[in-house]
Amino acid sequence: MNNYTNDNTARRYKAHVSIFGTTQLHLRNPYIIAWWSAAFPGFGHMLLSKYLRGYALFIWEVIVNVNAHVNSAMIYSFQGNIDMAKDVLDTRWLLMYIPVYLFGIWDSYRTTVDMNRIYLLSDREDHRFNSFAIGALEINYLDKRNPIVSLMWSLCIPGLGQLYIHRILTAIFVIVWLVIFYYFSHIQEAIVLLILGDVKEATSVLHSDWLLFIPSHYGFAIYDSYINTVENNKLFEKDLRKHLTLNYQSKKFQILKGQKVK
Repeated sequence: MNNYTNDNTARRYKAHVSIFGTTQLHLRNPYIIAWWSAAFPGFGHMLLSKYLRGYALFIWEVIVNVNAHVNSAMIYSFQGNIDMAKDVLDTRWLLMYIPVYLFGIWDSYRTTVDMNRIYLLSDREDHRFNSFAIGALEINYLDKRNPIVSLMWSLCIPGLGQLYIHRILTAIFVIVWLVIFYYFSHIQEAIVLLILGDVKEATSVLHSDWLLFIPSHYGFAIYDSYINTVENNKLFEKDLRKHLTLNYQSKKFQILKGQKVK
């Protein structure tokens, strides 16, 4: 049996390479993951590669937020118009929003702590994992990429940085929802009007309920692509180091107190 594949002979694996992307365990800061869940429910779980849970929380956030008019209320609050913020909120949706929002933050923190423990155990077990995947639709393999390139492509259009590092599921999800946010917020119409000098009209066409999703969406895409490029590079180096050690290093080779002994 090929020892480069996940053959279920190990209790824990550090990573898995498939045609849809590279999923790996690595140490994460629970507070940063919880912060991303607070910024936008679902983002924290997606950073952990808990995609189904992340997608569910993300879609819940969009549906309930838009119907409760949370983003519009936030804008009125920033402007100091508290009475208008109260009037625009729909309490029928708002009371459903709060418990799930808090759950997303709590669960992402708890899951991060658990996954950090699992990573330490899997790193100690250090079992081989597949580093190359080929299928009818795609090819994926471990290699090194430039984190700055990932960041720059994500700045252009969220999702392109994920495509660069072959995070296909996240890339598709981010790009599709970016189009939705662009369409319903009318931000591109506002940009054209702003270029033409019609500031008042540009402001009036914007839909605040959808507009405030975009900054978080950009921020997540940039952070996710950059961090995962860095971690993929670390994983590649560890895998290559182990491959070279097992196949090319003499079994008699030792390093004691900085001295090479043969």
